[in-house]
Amino acid sequence: MAGGGKPRPYIVPSANSPKPMNHLLSRVKQLAAEAAADTVALRQHLHAHPELSFEEHKTVAFVTGELQKLGLPAQPIAGTGLVAVIEGRNPGARTVALRADMDALPITEQNEVPYKSQNPGVMHACGHDVHTASLLGAARILVSLKDEFEGSVKLMFQPGEERLPGGASLMIAEGVLENPKPNSVLGQHVFPMLPAGKVGLRAGRYMASTDELYLTVRGKGGHGAMPEQNVDPVLVAAHIIVAAQQIVSRRANPKMPSVLSFGKVIAQGATNVIPNEVYLEGTFRTLNEEWRNEAHQHLRRLCEGLAESMGASCELEIRRGYPYLENEPALTARTEQAAIEYLGADNVVELDQWMAAEDFAYFSQAASACFYRLGTAAADGSGRLTASVHTPTFDVDPHALEVGPGLMAWLTLRELAEK
Repeated sequence: MAGGGKPRPYIVPSANSPKPMNHLLSRVKQLAAEAAADTVALRQHLHAHPELSFEEHKTVAFVTGELQKLGLPAQPIAGTGLVAVIEGRNPGARTVALRADMDALPITEQNEVPYKSQNPGVMHACGHDVHTASLLGAARILVSLKDEFEGSVKLMFQPGEERLPGGASLMIAEGVLENPKPNSVLGQHVFPMLPAGKVGLRAGRYMASTDELYLTVRGKGGHGAMPEQNVDPVLVAAHIIVAAQQIVSRRANPKMPSVLSFGKVIAQGATNVIPNEVYLEGTFRTLNEEWRNEAHQHLRRLCEGLAESMGASCELEIRRGYPYLENEPALTARTEQAAIEYLGADNVVELDQWMAAEDFAYFSQAASACFYRLGTAAADGSGRLTASVHTPTFDVDPHALEVGPGLMAWLTLRELAEK
């Protein structure tokens, strides 16, 4: 997880910045506060009924019902995704798209809370329940204010962020960024390294691409006491694991972050048995597509050449995952400025680069996009609720369910006012 960041200085608006909309700012905060209890209830319902990637059928039905209450018809997309549009005055003037992912993880929850997961082995451990509830909350605010703004707001409820090929890529392929075409796309993600009430941003390259590595090394097994009669795939695999690190340390530009890790090694031998093959799984991540492609070639040549030189053979499968995520600088600057207006300068921080991956990156590659982080740790300074995402004890401070929708609505209104 990236660090908590540092406070951002207040940015003086440029001459082209929208004029202050103080009446709308106070109205958004009021609506967010009034709806906070309902937004918490939405999140708790979603948390108690998690569904895995591309299996979000009950979640979709629930979200559809909530949108209908707001008078918003929803259109299905990418199997278990939804799209709805809020039209303000002059709907074609400008469009902002807002994204929330809906899927959960195959984790058994350990929190003992009234809203604990009711689906054994499935948990909203990455905050997608918070994202979905926040977007529903933001939609509620924006519907209330639709006579106050020009343009349209596209609500994108996305399936399958946690599983390749990623629901974002499928939604884009099915035309989610068309009719109307958004001028900007905003995404929000929970961040337990910050207390509720704070947000973090980073302009430019922020999150890494991710590729899955599946490597099988084949040799000739036999008795461990007679190595001269065997071709030991365990030794070959060990050499590959060590040698592959030079791709990062000696092939990569030192200024370009790269990670190569093998997290799974299976050699079904014994104390005195050399197996016929070894199976490995790993990941490669970076922040540059050209170097990413080059690294794939280096890794393939290294594995095959090293195995052959030791009398073995290997097969390397590289499953290409999400691209790197880049926050468009101008949009991110506007988002930061609007966040400062909503939360105050002390509550907006600059984030470090993070080598985790997110399929929101597909939106960032296809449109002007900004992906920011919502603080979710206890706002009382107690240090509670700091369990990392993807762990069985992850949870959030309810105050984040007031900040998240209100901030998203305000960022949208600010972006719609951009000329």
